[in-house]
Amino acid sequence: MELKDLNPALVWKNFYALTQIPRPSKKEDRAAEYLYEFGKSLGLESMRDEAGNVIIRKPATPGMENRKGVILQGHIDMVPQKNADVEHDFEKDPIQAYVDGDWVRARGTTLGADNGIGVAVAMSVLESRDLKHGPVEVLVTIDEETGMTGARALKSGLLKGEILINLDSETEGELYIGCAGGLDATIEGGYARKEHPAGYGCWSMAAKGMKGGHSGMDIILYRANANRIATRVLYALLTEADVKLVDFEGGTLRNAIPREAFATLYIADDGVDKAREVFDRITSEIRAEYAGTDPDMEFILEPYKEVEGETCDPEDCLYVAEDDALRLVRTVIACPDGVERMSSEMPGLVETSNNLAIVKIEKGRFAAKSLLRSSVDSAKDALAVKMACVASLAGMEASFDGGYSGWAPNAASPILHTMKEVYAGLFGKEPAVMAIHAGLECGILSGAYPHWDMVSCGPTILSPHSPDERVNIESVGKCWKFVTSVLQSIPEK
Repeated sequence: MELKDLNPALVWKNFYALTQIPRPSKKEDRAAEYLYEFGKSLGLESMRDEAGNVIIRKPATPGMENRKGVILQGHIDMVPQKNADVEHDFEKDPIQAYVDGDWVRARGTTLGADNGIGVAVAMSVLESRDLKHGPVEVLVTIDEETGMTGARALKSGLLKGEILINLDSETEGELYIGCAGGLDATIEGGYARKEHPAGYGCWSMAAKGMKGGHSGMDIILYRANANRIATRVLYALLTEADVKLVDFEGGTLRNAIPREAFATLYIADDGVDKAREVFDRITSEIRAEYAGTDPDMEFILEPYKEVEGETCDPEDCLYVAEDDALRLVRTVIACPDGVERMSSEMPGLVETSNNLAIVKIEKGRFAAKSLLRSSVDSAKDALAVKMACVASLAGMEASFDGGYSGWAPNAASPILHTMKEVYAGLFGKEPAVMAIHAGLECGILSGAYPHWDMVSCGPTILSPHSPDERVNIESVGKCWKFVTSVLQSIPEK
Protein backbone atom coordinates (compact mmCIF):
# COMPACT_ATOMS: atom_id res chain seq x y z
CA MET A 1 0.00 0.00 0.00
CA GLU A 2 1.18 3.52 -0.82
CA LEU A 3 0.34 6.89 0.72
CA LYS A 4 -2.02 7.69 -2.16
CA ASP A 5 -4.14 4.68 -1.18
CA LEU A 6 -4.75 5.90 2.37
CA ASN A 7 -7.79 7.77 3.69
CA PRO A 8 -8.62 10.59 4.04
CA ALA A 9 -7.31 10.82 0.48
CA LEU A 10 -7.02 14.62 0.37
CA VAL A 11 -4.88 14.78 3.50
CA TRP A 12 -2.51 12.05 2.40
CA LYS A 13 -2.23 13.50 -1.10
CA ASN A 14 -1.23 16.86 0.32
CA PHE A 15 1.14 15.35 2.85
CA TYR A 16 2.86 13.33 0.12
CA ALA A 17 3.29 16.53 -1.90
CA LEU A 18 5.06 18.13 1.06
CA THR A 19 7.40 15.15 1.46
CA GLN A 20 8.63 15.77 -2.10
CA ILE A 21 9.78 19.32 -1.35
CA PRO A 22 12.92 19.69 0.81
CA ARG A 23 12.04 21.89 3.79
CA PRO A 24 14.55 21.77 6.65
CA SER A 25 14.37 24.78 8.95
CA LYS A 26 15.71 27.97 7.35
CA LYS A 27 15.65 26.21 3.96
CA GLU A 28 11.89 25.87 3.59
CA ASP A 29 11.24 28.71 1.14
CA ARG A 30 10.38 26.36 -1.75
CA ALA A 31 7.74 24.65 0.37
CA ALA A 32 6.30 27.96 1.55
CA GLU A 33 6.13 29.19 -2.04
CA TYR A 34 4.41 25.94 -3.00
CA LEU A 35 1.72 26.64 -0.38
CA TYR A 36 1.29 30.18 -1.63
CA GLU A 37 0.79 28.95 -5.20
CA PHE A 38 -1.48 26.17 -3.91
CA GLY A 39 -3.81 28.78 -2.41
CA LYS A 40 -3.77 30.87 -5.57
CA SER A 41 -4.55 27.81 -7.72
CA LEU A 42 -7.74 27.36 -5.69
CA GLY A 43 -8.75 30.93 -6.39
CA LEU A 44 -8.22 31.94 -2.75
CA GLU A 45 -6.71 35.10 -1.36
CA SER A 46 -3.08 34.18 -0.66
CA MET A 47 -0.09 36.13 0.61
CA ARG A 48 3.33 35.84 2.20
CA ASP A 49 4.24 38.33 4.90
CA GLU A 50 7.63 40.01 5.38
CA ALA A 51 8.98 37.01 7.31
CA GLY A 52 7.86 34.50 4.67
CA ASN A 53 4.85 33.11 6.52
CA VAL A 54 1.96 32.02 4.29
CA ILE A 55 -1.61 33.22 4.84
CA ILE A 56 -4.52 31.86 2.78
CA ARG A 57 -8.17 32.86 3.22
CA LYS A 58 -11.23 30.81 2.30
CA PRO A 59 -14.67 32.46 2.52
CA ALA A 60 -17.48 30.91 4.53
CA THR A 61 -19.72 28.40 2.82
CA PRO A 62 -23.30 29.61 2.16
CA GLY A 63 -25.28 30.00 5.37
CA MET A 64 -22.16 30.04 7.58
CA GLU A 65 -21.13 33.64 7.06
CA ASN A 66 -22.11 34.69 10.58
CA ARG A 67 -19.76 32.23 12.32
CA LYS A 68 -16.61 33.39 14.09
CA GLY A 69 -13.50 33.30 11.96
CA VAL A 70 -11.08 30.40 12.52
CA ILE A 71 -7.34 30.31 11.87
CA LEU A 72 -5.86 26.85 11.21
CA GLN A 73 -2.16 27.11 12.04
CA GLY A 74 0.94 25.00 11.55
CA HIS A 75 4.59 25.32 10.48
CA ILE A 76 6.12 24.30 7.17
CA ASP A 77 9.70 23.45 8.27
CA MET A 78 10.86 20.06 9.52
CA VAL A 79 13.73 18.73 11.62
CA PRO A 80 16.47 17.17 9.41
CA GLN A 81 17.76 14.06 11.19
CA LYS A 82 19.04 10.85 9.60
CA ASN A 83 20.86 7.70 10.54
CA ALA A 84 24.62 7.84 9.98
CA ASP A 85 24.51 5.09 7.35
CA VAL A 86 21.85 6.84 5.24
CA GLU A 87 22.75 9.01 2.25
CA HIS A 88 20.29 11.90 2.22
CA ASP A 89 20.61 15.62 1.49
CA PHE A 90 17.73 17.39 3.25
CA GLU A 91 18.17 20.46 1.04
CA LYS A 92 17.83 18.47 -2.21
CA ASP A 93 16.28 15.05 -1.68
CA PRO A 94 12.60 14.20 -1.13
CA ILE A 95 11.60 12.23 1.94
CA GLN A 96 11.04 8.55 1.22
CA ALA A 97 7.80 7.96 3.09
CA TYR A 98 6.20 4.53 3.18
CA VAL A 99 3.38 2.61 4.86
CA ASP A 100 4.46 0.24 7.63
CA GLY A 101 1.38 -1.49 9.02
CA ASP A 102 -0.61 1.07 11.02
CA TRP A 103 2.03 3.76 10.57
CA VAL A 104 3.67 5.94 7.97
CA ARG A 105 7.41 6.44 8.42
CA ALA A 106 10.49 7.38 6.37
CA ARG A 107 13.50 5.36 5.26
CA GLY A 108 16.26 6.28 7.69
CA THR A 109 15.30 9.95 8.11
CA THR A 110 12.79 12.09 9.90
CA LEU A 111 9.38 11.93 8.22
CA GLY A 112 8.30 15.55 8.59
CA ALA A 113 4.86 14.63 9.92
CA ASP A 114 5.84 17.24 12.50
CA ASN A 115 4.26 19.47 11.23
CA GLY A 116 3.57 18.33 7.68
CA ILE A 117 0.45 16.40 8.63
CA GLY A 118 -1.03 19.43 10.37
CA VAL A 119 -0.29 21.59 7.33
CA ALA A 120 -1.80 18.90 5.06
CA VAL A 121 -5.01 18.94 7.11
CA ALA A 122 -5.23 22.73 6.70
CA MET A 123 -4.52 22.45 2.96
CA SER A 124 -7.28 19.87 2.63
CA VAL A 125 -9.79 22.17 4.33
CA LEU A 126 -8.90 24.80 1.74
CA GLU A 127 -9.19 22.33 -1.12
CA SER A 128 -12.35 20.50 -0.06
CA ARG A 129 -15.58 21.47 -1.81
CA ASP A 130 -18.05 19.65 0.44
CA LEU A 131 -17.20 20.99 3.92
CA LYS A 132 -19.39 23.43 5.82
CA HIS A 133 -17.50 26.16 7.68
CA GLY A 134 -17.41 29.83 8.52
CA PRO A 135 -14.56 32.11 7.42
CA VAL A 136 -11.29 30.18 7.49
CA GLU A 137 -7.73 31.43 7.38
CA VAL A 138 -4.70 29.18 7.17
CA LEU A 139 -1.50 30.49 8.74
CA VAL A 140 1.64 28.48 8.00
CA THR A 141 4.76 29.79 9.69
CA ILE A 142 8.40 29.32 8.75
CA ASP A 143 11.38 28.26 10.88
CA GLU A 144 9.47 27.00 13.89
CA GLU A 145 11.96 24.30 14.80
CA THR A 146 15.08 26.48 15.14
CA GLY A 147 13.70 29.58 16.84
CA MET A 148 10.04 30.16 15.96
CA THR A 149 11.20 32.94 13.65
CA GLY A 150 7.98 33.13 11.66
CA ALA A 151 5.74 33.31 14.71
CA ARG A 152 7.94 35.97 16.30
CA ALA A 153 7.80 38.13 13.18
CA LEU A 154 4.04 37.89 12.58
CA LYS A 155 2.53 41.37 12.72
CA SER A 156 -0.78 42.22 14.31
CA GLY A 157 -3.67 43.05 12.02
CA LEU A 158 -2.85 40.55 9.24
CA LEU A 159 -5.24 37.86 10.48
CA LYS A 160 -8.97 38.50 10.87
CA GLY A 161 -10.18 35.46 12.81
CA GLU A 162 -10.94 35.18 16.52
CA ILE A 163 -10.19 31.48 17.10
CA LEU A 164 -6.87 29.74 16.46
CA ILE A 165 -6.63 25.96 16.14
CA ASN A 166 -2.98 24.97 16.21
CA LEU A 167 -2.40 21.63 14.43
CA ASP A 168 1.04 20.89 15.86
CA SER A 169 0.41 18.67 18.88
CA GLU A 170 1.13 14.97 18.57
CA THR A 171 -1.33 12.79 20.48
CA GLU A 172 -4.80 12.16 19.07
CA GLY A 173 -7.50 12.44 21.71
CA GLU A 174 -5.70 15.18 23.63
CA LEU A 175 -6.40 18.90 23.45
CA TYR A 176 -3.59 21.20 24.52
CA ILE A 177 -4.18 24.54 26.18
CA GLY A 178 -0.68 25.37 27.44
CA CYS A 179 2.98 24.82 26.61
CA ALA A 180 6.48 25.45 27.92
CA GLY A 181 8.63 28.43 27.14
CA GLY A 182 12.20 28.06 25.95
CA LEU A 183 15.66 29.58 26.00
CA ASP A 184 18.80 28.80 23.99
CA ALA A 185 22.02 28.54 26.00
CA THR A 186 25.61 28.38 24.81
CA ILE A 187 28.73 27.72 26.88
CA GLU A 188 31.95 28.62 25.06
CA GLY A 189 35.65 28.78 25.76
CA GLY A 190 39.13 28.03 24.50
CA TYR A 191 41.81 25.51 25.39
CA ALA A 192 45.49 24.83 24.80
CA ARG A 193 46.74 22.25 22.33
CA LYS A 194 49.91 20.22 21.92
CA GLU A 195 51.76 18.46 19.11
CA HIS A 196 51.11 14.82 18.23
CA PRO A 197 53.07 12.86 20.87
CA ALA A 198 55.57 10.19 19.85
CA GLY A 199 54.56 6.63 20.67
CA TYR A 200 50.82 7.28 20.39
CA GLY A 201 48.45 6.03 17.70
CA CYS A 202 45.34 7.82 16.48
CA TRP A 203 41.99 6.22 17.34
CA SER A 204 38.31 6.90 16.69
CA MET A 205 35.59 6.56 19.31
CA ALA A 206 31.85 6.55 18.62
CA ALA A 207 28.73 6.33 20.73
CA LYS A 208 25.66 5.79 18.58
CA GLY A 209 22.42 3.86 18.11
CA MET A 210 20.52 5.85 20.74
CA LYS A 211 16.87 6.66 20.15
CA GLY A 212 17.10 10.43 20.60
CA GLY A 213 13.78 12.12 19.97
CA HIS A 214 11.98 15.39 20.61
CA SER A 215 13.67 17.32 23.40
CA GLY A 216 10.32 18.40 24.81
CA MET A 217 7.97 15.48 24.20
CA ASP A 218 10.49 12.69 24.80
CA ILE A 219 12.64 14.18 27.57
CA ILE A 220 10.47 12.41 30.17
CA LEU A 221 11.44 9.03 28.69
CA TYR A 222 14.95 9.40 30.15
CA ARG A 223 16.63 8.26 26.97
CA ALA A 224 20.40 8.42 26.73
CA ASN A 225 21.96 11.71 25.66
CA ALA A 226 24.90 10.84 23.40
CA ASN A 227 26.92 13.85 24.57
CA ARG A 228 26.62 12.87 28.22
CA ILE A 229 27.25 9.20 27.52
CA ALA A 230 30.31 9.77 25.33
CA THR A 231 31.94 12.23 27.73
CA ARG A 232 31.37 9.77 30.56
CA VAL A 233 33.38 7.22 28.56
CA LEU A 234 36.02 9.86 27.80
CA TYR A 235 36.34 10.76 31.48
CA ALA A 236 37.12 7.13 32.32
CA LEU A 237 39.66 6.88 29.51
CA LEU A 238 41.38 10.16 30.39
CA THR A 239 41.64 9.37 34.11
CA GLU A 240 42.38 5.64 34.00
CA ALA A 241 44.37 5.07 30.79
CA ASP A 242 47.11 6.79 28.78
CA VAL A 243 44.72 8.58 26.40
CA LYS A 244 44.68 12.10 24.98
CA LEU A 245 41.70 13.90 23.43
CA VAL A 246 42.02 15.39 19.93
CA ASP A 247 38.45 16.46 19.15
CA PHE A 248 34.80 15.71 19.92
CA GLU A 249 31.47 16.26 18.18
CA GLY A 250 28.00 15.22 19.30
CA GLY A 251 24.44 16.20 18.39
CA THR A 252 23.23 18.36 15.52
CA LEU A 253 20.04 20.18 16.57
CA ARG A 254 19.07 22.10 19.70
CA ASN A 255 15.59 20.53 19.88
CA ALA A 256 16.59 16.92 19.25
CA ILE A 257 18.02 14.66 21.95
CA PRO A 258 21.48 13.78 20.56
CA ARG A 259 21.74 10.21 19.28
CA GLU A 260 25.40 10.07 18.25
CA ALA A 261 28.75 11.43 19.39
CA PHE A 262 32.25 10.97 17.99
CA ALA A 263 35.75 11.62 19.29
CA THR A 264 39.30 11.36 17.99
CA LEU A 265 41.90 10.16 20.50
CA TYR A 266 45.58 9.42 20.84
CA ILE A 267 46.28 6.19 22.74
CA ALA A 268 49.77 5.18 23.85
CA ASP A 269 51.00 2.25 21.81
CA ASP A 270 51.86 0.35 25.01
CA GLY A 271 48.56 1.33 26.63
CA VAL A 272 46.03 0.03 24.14
CA ASP A 273 45.10 -3.05 26.17
CA LYS A 274 44.47 -0.91 29.26
CA ALA A 275 42.39 1.59 27.26
CA ARG A 276 40.29 -1.22 25.81
CA GLU A 277 39.78 -2.69 29.28
CA VAL A 278 38.53 0.66 30.60
CA PHE A 279 36.41 1.25 27.50
CA ASP A 280 34.77 -2.17 27.67
CA ARG A 281 34.03 -1.85 31.39
CA ILE A 282 32.44 1.60 31.31
CA THR A 283 30.43 0.99 28.13
CA SER A 284 29.13 -2.29 29.56
CA GLU A 285 27.93 -0.43 32.65
CA ILE A 286 26.23 2.23 30.53
CA ARG A 287 24.51 -0.32 28.29
CA ALA A 288 23.12 -2.07 31.37
CA GLU A 289 21.82 1.22 32.79
CA TYR A 290 20.00 2.11 29.57
CA ALA A 291 18.89 -1.36 28.51
CA GLY A 292 15.24 -0.38 28.89
CA THR A 293 15.32 2.88 26.97
CA ASP A 294 18.18 2.48 24.47
CA PRO A 295 18.72 -1.23 23.82
CA ASP A 296 20.46 -0.58 20.48
CA MET A 297 23.18 1.62 21.94
CA GLU A 298 26.54 0.93 20.31
CA PHE A 299 30.11 1.88 21.22
CA ILE A 300 33.12 1.69 18.92
CA LEU A 301 36.83 2.17 19.61
CA GLU A 302 39.05 1.48 16.61
CA PRO A 303 42.21 2.74 14.92
CA TYR A 304 41.60 5.95 13.00
CA LYS A 305 40.93 5.47 9.29
CA GLU A 306 41.91 8.28 6.95
CA VAL A 307 39.45 9.14 4.20
CA GLU A 308 40.84 8.07 0.85
CA GLY A 309 42.03 11.00 -1.23
CA GLU A 310 42.17 13.46 1.67
CA THR A 311 45.33 14.72 3.35
CA CYS A 312 45.51 15.36 7.07
CA ASP A 313 45.44 19.01 8.11
CA PRO A 314 48.22 19.58 10.68
CA GLU A 315 45.67 21.54 12.72
CA ASP A 316 43.65 18.36 13.11
CA CYS A 317 46.59 16.47 14.57
CA LEU A 318 47.03 18.64 17.67
CA TYR A 319 45.56 17.28 20.89
CA VAL A 320 43.91 19.02 23.83
CA ALA A 321 46.32 19.78 26.68
CA GLU A 322 45.79 17.21 29.46
CA ASP A 323 44.39 19.58 32.10
CA ASP A 324 42.13 21.27 29.58
CA ALA A 325 40.81 17.96 28.28
CA LEU A 326 39.60 17.04 31.76
CA ARG A 327 38.16 20.53 32.27
CA LEU A 328 36.14 20.32 29.05
CA VAL A 329 34.86 16.82 29.69
CA ARG A 330 33.92 17.72 33.26
CA THR A 331 32.01 20.75 31.96
CA VAL A 332 29.82 18.55 29.78
CA ILE A 333 29.27 16.03 32.57
CA ALA A 334 28.35 18.80 35.05
CA CYS A 335 25.99 20.60 32.68
CA PRO A 336 22.29 20.06 33.51
CA ASP A 337 20.52 17.68 31.16
CA GLY A 338 17.14 15.98 31.15
CA VAL A 339 14.20 16.53 33.48
CA GLU A 340 14.93 19.16 36.10
CA ARG A 341 11.54 19.21 37.79
CA MET A 342 8.05 17.77 37.30
CA SER A 343 4.98 20.00 37.44
CA SER A 344 3.19 20.33 40.76
CA GLU A 345 0.09 21.64 38.96
CA MET A 346 -0.37 18.91 36.35
CA PRO A 347 0.75 15.40 37.43
CA GLY A 348 2.88 13.64 34.85
CA LEU A 349 3.90 16.85 33.07
CA VAL A 350 7.52 17.96 32.98
CA GLU A 351 7.83 21.52 34.27
CA THR A 352 11.50 22.27 33.58
CA SER A 353 14.17 20.50 31.55
CA ASN A 354 17.34 20.99 29.57
CA ASN A 355 18.56 19.29 26.41
CA LEU A 356 22.37 19.30 26.14
CA ALA A 357 22.01 19.24 22.40
CA ILE A 358 25.30 20.00 20.63
CA VAL A 359 28.89 19.74 21.87
CA LYS A 360 31.98 20.54 19.80
CA ILE A 361 35.63 20.43 20.83
CA GLU A 362 37.61 21.39 17.79
CA LYS A 363 40.70 23.42 16.83
CA GLY A 364 41.04 25.25 20.13
CA ARG A 365 37.37 26.08 20.71
CA PHE A 366 34.79 24.46 22.97
CA ALA A 367 31.04 25.02 22.53
CA ALA A 368 28.06 23.37 24.21
CA LYS A 369 24.58 24.38 23.05
CA SER A 370 21.42 23.59 25.01
CA LEU A 371 17.69 24.22 24.87
CA LEU A 372 16.10 25.04 28.21
CA ARG A 373 12.34 24.56 28.59
CA SER A 374 9.94 25.42 31.39
CA SER A 375 6.29 26.31 31.87
CA VAL A 376 7.43 28.57 34.73
CA ASP A 377 9.54 31.54 33.59
CA SER A 378 11.30 31.91 36.94
CA ALA A 379 12.31 28.23 36.90
CA LYS A 380 13.68 28.64 33.38
CA ASP A 381 15.68 31.65 34.58
CA ALA A 382 16.99 29.68 37.57
CA LEU A 383 18.16 26.89 35.27
CA ALA A 384 19.96 29.48 33.15
CA VAL A 385 21.77 30.71 36.27
CA LYS A 386 22.82 27.15 37.04
CA MET A 387 24.29 26.80 33.55
CA ALA A 388 26.06 30.15 33.87
CA CYS A 389 27.60 28.93 37.13
CA VAL A 390 28.88 25.75 35.44
CA ALA A 391 30.43 27.88 32.73
CA SER A 392 32.04 30.22 35.26
CA LEU A 393 33.52 27.37 37.30
CA ALA A 394 34.97 25.95 34.09
CA GLY A 395 36.52 29.29 33.11
CA MET A 396 34.13 29.79 30.20
CA GLU A 397 31.39 32.16 29.13
CA ALA A 398 27.65 31.48 28.98
CA SER A 399 25.26 33.33 26.68
CA PHE A 400 21.51 33.09 26.26
CA ASP A 401 19.16 34.09 23.47
CA GLY A 402 15.93 33.19 21.68
CA GLY A 403 13.93 33.19 24.90
CA TYR A 404 10.14 32.99 24.83
CA SER A 405 7.46 32.58 27.47
CA GLY A 406 5.10 29.66 27.69
CA TRP A 407 1.42 29.60 26.80
CA ALA A 408 -0.66 29.96 29.95
CA PRO A 409 -3.63 27.53 30.09
CA ASN A 410 -7.19 28.89 29.93
CA ALA A 411 -9.55 26.18 31.15
CA ALA A 412 -12.50 28.52 30.53
CA SER A 413 -11.75 28.79 26.79
CA PRO A 414 -15.00 28.83 24.76
CA ILE A 415 -13.44 26.99 21.81
CA LEU A 416 -12.09 24.36 24.21
CA HIS A 417 -15.68 23.77 25.42
CA THR A 418 -16.90 23.43 21.82
CA MET A 419 -14.10 21.06 20.86
CA LYS A 420 -14.69 18.84 23.89
CA GLU A 421 -18.36 18.53 22.99
CA VAL A 422 -17.62 17.76 19.36
CA TYR A 423 -15.03 15.12 20.24
CA ALA A 424 -17.36 13.40 22.71
CA GLY A 425 -20.15 13.38 20.12
CA LEU A 426 -17.91 11.85 17.46
CA PHE A 427 -15.99 9.28 19.47
CA GLY A 428 -18.08 8.58 22.57
CA LYS A 429 -15.58 9.86 25.12
CA GLU A 430 -14.20 13.17 26.28
CA PRO A 431 -10.73 14.19 25.10
CA ALA A 432 -7.99 14.74 27.64
CA VAL A 433 -7.17 18.39 28.27
CA MET A 434 -3.43 18.85 28.61
CA ALA A 435 -0.46 21.17 28.68
CA ILE A 436 2.67 20.14 26.81
CA HIS A 437 6.37 20.33 27.65
CA ALA A 438 7.28 21.58 24.22
CA GLY A 439 7.23 24.90 22.43
CA LEU A 440 4.02 25.48 20.53
CA GLU A 441 3.75 28.76 18.69
CA CYS A 442 0.55 29.74 20.49
CA GLY A 443 2.31 31.60 23.28
CA ILE A 444 4.30 33.73 20.84
CA LEU A 445 1.35 34.34 18.51
CA SER A 446 -0.75 35.58 21.41
CA GLY A 447 1.68 38.48 21.77
CA ALA A 448 0.47 39.94 18.47
CA TYR A 449 -3.11 38.65 18.85
CA PRO A 450 -3.94 38.62 22.57
CA HIS A 451 -7.67 38.26 21.86
CA TRP A 452 -7.33 34.87 20.14
CA ASP A 453 -9.04 31.88 21.77
CA MET A 454 -6.59 28.99 21.17
CA VAL A 455 -6.43 25.20 21.38
CA SER A 456 -3.93 22.77 19.86
CA CYS A 457 -4.69 19.28 18.53
CA GLY A 458 -3.27 16.76 16.07
CA PRO A 459 -2.83 13.08 15.17
CA THR A 460 -0.51 10.69 16.96
CA ILE A 461 3.15 11.13 16.01
CA LEU A 462 5.84 9.11 17.77
CA SER A 463 9.56 9.92 18.02
CA PRO A 464 9.47 13.27 16.21
CA HIS A 465 12.88 14.86 15.57
CA SER A 466 14.43 11.41 15.05
CA PRO A 467 14.65 8.89 12.19
CA ASP A 468 12.13 6.76 14.12
CA GLU A 469 9.46 9.42 13.53
CA ARG A 470 6.14 7.89 12.47
CA VAL A 471 2.51 8.95 12.28
CA ASN A 472 -0.44 6.71 13.05
CA ILE A 473 -2.71 6.30 10.02
CA GLU A 474 -5.98 5.85 11.92
CA SER A 475 -5.29 8.92 14.05
CA VAL A 476 -4.91 11.08 10.94
CA GLY A 477 -8.41 10.08 9.86
CA LYS A 478 -9.79 10.85 13.31
CA CYS A 479 -7.99 14.21 13.36
CA TRP A 480 -9.46 15.14 9.97
CA LYS A 481 -12.97 14.14 11.04
CA PHE A 482 -12.58 16.07 14.29
CA VAL A 483 -11.21 19.29 12.79
CA THR A 484 -13.81 19.43 10.03
CA SER A 485 -16.61 18.73 12.53
CA VAL A 486 -15.33 21.52 14.79
CA LEU A 487 -15.40 23.94 11.83
CA GLN A 488 -19.07 23.10 11.35
CA SER A 489 -19.74 23.77 15.04
CA ILE A 490 -18.06 27.17 15.46
CA PRO A 491 -20.42 29.55 17.29
CA GLU A 492 -21.87 32.67 15.75
CA LYS A 493 -20.24 36.05 16.17
